Amino acid sequence: MRTLVITGGSSGIGKATASLFAERGWRVFELSRRESKAESRKTKAGGEIIHVPCDVSSEESTREAVRQVLAQTESVDVVISNAGFGISGPVEFTDIKEAEHQMDVNFMGAVRLTQAILPQLRRQQYGRIIYTSSVAAPLPVPYQAFYSASKAAINAMALSLANEVRAFHISVSVMMPGDVSTGFTDARAKSSSGEEVYWSAGKAVANMERDERGGMRPEQMAKLFWHIATCPSPRPQYVGGMLYRVLCLLNRILPKRLVNWIEYKLYS
Repeated sequence: MRTLVITGGSSGIGKATASLFAERGWRVFELSRRESKAESRKTKAGGEIIHVPCDVSSEESTREAVRQVLAQTESVDVVISNAGFGISGPVEFTDIKEAEHQMDVNFMGAVRLTQAILPQLRRQQYGRIIYTSSVAAPLPVPYQAFYSASKAAINAMALSLANEVRAFHISVSVMMPGDVSTGFTDARAKSSSGEEVYWSAGKAVANMERDERGGMRPEQMAKLFWHIATCPSPRPQYVGGMLYRVLCLLNRILPKRLVNWIEYKLYS
């Protein structure tokens, strides 16, 4: 039985992905902070989902979660680093501790998982690591600067890591979703500080959240994760959603000044 380890698998894209892999016969270790007294959930295809408590903002918690996983399986085929959250507000007025927490969970959380699981992948001489990034990495969103920065950092690390682990037959990819309708929107930590100065902030965040609520279904992203996990030769980067693939293509073709101005007009 093939094995998936996924963080942030208790809701949204992560939950849809865990369910899809289990329904297709995989053993899924779902790592998240939520408390669960449920036993392993098995599927008709013979797969199962096993919850393992994990807080990716803690190195001790992350390493202990990986130890629990490895006590129950001899190998790990795919690792998906998906845990994360969002904050919004002007850069000038964002509390430094909030900005640090954003980077600590979204970026350093991915680093902690990577460091904890890589020894196993090196020993077995195969495996795939997939990071949940965002279209906000190549197209940074106003008033989501720190979220965008955390995802851009993941993209940079993933490309570097891919060359470091190539000799061990380990592939590394990032998946960059566009707007997806999940509980992520309501869980965003929004700050209204500075809106009397940055008068467009409230409107920009409201428009962004409207787009998210009307966005793609998490099951669509789960299918893309499945493709990345099972295709013969995964690419370094994927974009979730046709519209967003077009936008990212235009971002590479058009002058950066023009692209940034268009974003300004969209969010002003």
